[in-house]
Amino acid sequence: MCGSKADIIAALQKEIYSLQGYKAGSDHAAVNVGLEPVLRSFPEAIFPTGVIHEFLTDAPEQTAASGGFIAGLLAALMQRGGACIWIGTTRRLFPPALKAFGVEPDRFIFVDLVRGKDVLWAMEESLKCEGLAAVVADLGEISFAQSRRVQLVVEHSGVTCFLLRTDPRKLNPIASMARWKITPLPSRLEEGMPGVGFPRWQVELLKVRNGNPGMWNVEWSAGQFLMLPDHVPAAIQGEERKAG
Repeated sequence: MCGSKADIIAALQKEIYSLQGYKAGSDHAAVNVGLEPVLRSFPEAIFPTGVIHEFLTDAPEQTAASGGFIAGLLAALMQRGGACIWIGTTRRLFPPALKAFGVEPDRFIFVDLVRGKDVLWAMEESLKCEGLAAVVADLGEISFAQSRRVQLVVEHSGVTCFLLRTDPRKLNPIASMARWKITPLPSRLEEGMPGVGFPRWQVELLKVRNGNPGMWNVEWSAGQFLMLPDHVPAAIQGEERKAG
């Protein structure tokens, strides 16, 4: 074995990533979603695609915030073409609102089902379609064995899975690359302007495989993610709530 110690370690890390289903440095993984400070938490500072991203929500406002944040990510993923399938038992997303995040509603296929197990089946079958940009599934309950089967599917197809775990009865570990929690923050109005401001979220990366968890404040503005100061003074928060 030749090369410096750093080269050997880097090669071993890439081999480990590959064995764990993460295509480190591959062409399909290098998607520019913005969020550079957040991306530094991931291996090689690359947003991982062709994996499972798990979003935890335990309140309706967190579900709505997660949907908006995911839509911002999809704006980058769908630039390369392909549609997105959004599956669930309850339609929680207002399709025209997707235009605010730079994606056209007609590039989405919404599948409304009755039972959770049907959502799981439809998600797994959809993820086998290599021409898709992503699949979003609103599914609270999923076992580790079921998630492992889904992981094997996405590793083969390269399609990214966003799993919304809405108010799960049991918070069990699953075979996800990252576990997120998105909480809405008060928006801030431009001076003298009526209405509501741009969406803001507290973005928590609770778990990331081979990476580092963290928490950030993020705004969607001018068609992109913008990083905000980590701490907003309480007086400003009060003004923003009153303005909202």
